[in-house]
Amino acid sequence: MVCGALFGLGSDPLDQPFITGKLARALPAGTWRLDCPTLSPERQALGFGLGGYSFDSYKTPKPIEAFLALPEGLDADEMDRQLQAVFLARDLVNTPTNDMGPQALERVFRALGQHYSADVSVILGEALLEQNFPLIHTVGRASAEAPRLLDMRWGRKGAKRVTLVGKGVCFDTGGLDIKPPASMLLMKKDMGGAANVLALALMIMDAGLDIELRVLVPAVENSISANAFRPSDIYRSRKGISVQIDNTDAEGRLVLADALAYADEEKPDLIVDMATLTGAARVALGPDLPPFFTDDEALAAALGEASLAEDDPIWRLPLFKGYEKDIRARAADITNAPSGGMAGAITAALFLKRFVSASTSWVHFDIYAWSPSEKPHASIGGEAQAIRALYRHIRSLA
Repeated sequence: MVCGALFGLGSDPLDQPFITGKLARALPAGTWRLDCPTLSPERQALGFGLGGYSFDSYKTPKPIEAFLALPEGLDADEMDRQLQAVFLARDLVNTPTNDMGPQALERVFRALGQHYSADVSVILGEALLEQNFPLIHTVGRASAEAPRLLDMRWGRKGAKRVTLVGKGVCFDTGGLDIKPPASMLLMKKDMGGAANVLALALMIMDAGLDIELRVLVPAVENSISANAFRPSDIYRSRKGISVQIDNTDAEGRLVLADALAYADEEKPDLIVDMATLTGAARVALGPDLPPFFTDDEALAAALGEASLAEDDPIWRLPLFKGYEKDIRARAADITNAPSGGMAGAITAALFLKRFVSASTSWVHFDIYAWSPSEKPHASIGGEAQAIRALYRHIRSLA
């Protein structure tokens, strides 16, 4: 019978604050207690919990046999809340599109809203045109599943208003500018922004924060059909800004544009959008460090502090005005795909910024939503990014 185990933390355990995730998979069956003064009790427990995740929906599940006795004084409800949120984001991203298309994403959205007694409404198909969401309709109209805008409201009216907007492109072929097979392989994760804002909403609602919360998810599939939108097409957005389509594979910013304009009309105190938007962000910062963009200096500082406090890495990139010229189009107000290939994450953020004009505080996260390599606390697959830092900041607003 095993009564104890030794576990090495490496030369600098603070570089891997969730290294205890390895224990969830390595320890024999039983209930374990950790004696590790180097890492905080919160990091020990969260790392262990995150490391125990596995995506077993399509294979025989392996039973969890090693359990952790929570350190004394730790808020078990808060720990469970964060784990459930991360697991929700991972599950949604990991699920293949045949089981996580726009209809299925709507079912998850409705179920989450029902669980927390939120109000949910959906604008579906041709109703998007009738109610002035032309870009969402344009991107999703070629799919067998109709495009839709999912809308959830929760919380006390009169409290601080926070609106979360998540890119819900359930699969991205690239449209008529079709992606090569290698680039299409992970496109089930192109709804990673939606997955992450739903996970963040779960934490906010489960904690009962005194927040007036709204969640908007444009749920579409960028498919190829006779009615697919084309390069060189020009469409007028909800905000009235005309957009020239120079690449149908730059579709995420289109659906976000209409959703952001809709969110902005209510002038909430904070708008957060999350999207798996550009490969340029990955080139700049890699898969594990999501960039964020805002021109609200106080918000940027608060998010930086929250990131450090939660060991949830994020990095600010600039909304550099010198690149605004790059999103101008010859035949329309702006282009969805600037030529030249330079500063793609910044020009995408500048594109989105055009659709947020009334709200004083907006932040855009360009996340990867995927862990491409094994980590102590995360297996290869879908991942939650930046939501624990955001949750910490939003708690400070309540």
